[in-house]
Amino acid sequence: MNWHIRRMRNPDVEEIMQLSLLAWEPVFASFEQILGSEIYPIVYPDWRGSQRKAIEDVCREPENTLVWVAEREEQVVGFVAYELNHTEEKGEVQLLAVHPDHQNLGIGTALSDFALQKMIEAGMKLAIVRTGGDPSHAPARRAYEKSGYTGIPSVIYFKKL
Repeated sequence: MNWHIRRMRNPDVEEIMQLSLLAWEPVFASFEQILGSEIYPIVYPDWRGSQRKAIEDVCREPENTLVWVAEREEQVVGFVAYELNHTEEKGEVQLLAVHPDHQNLGIGTALSDFALQKMIEAGMKLAIVRTGGDPSHAPARRAYEKSGYTGIPSVIYFKKL
């Protein structure tokens, strides 16, 4: 293992943004193929903009969300953002991404395991993560299953009116 996990620092946000957009590009291409040219632009008119906002929100809200990065040779190659709900004793992974050049090296699973360990240390009794059921999310599902999550099927239907 020639990478390590550390707390996110403010200068990391742009690297997190860039690697996330690269990592999620195949996901949104898959969504476009599944939904078709009529529905996709209605559901995702600007996926890059909305993903940038989601990343910015979790990285700039340290009171609500904890963000850790996987770093390799002083480059951020992945990240995990999770939220703790002390009242309900639940932790939830909000975002997790690994740069495409560093995928399939165990970094996603390690980030998932790391977040789970931090949730346990914080006294959480349940961990939650949501991901897609389409083929582009298969690597994410594998990482979560390796970390011991149990998934339940869920389907979202769309219809252009």
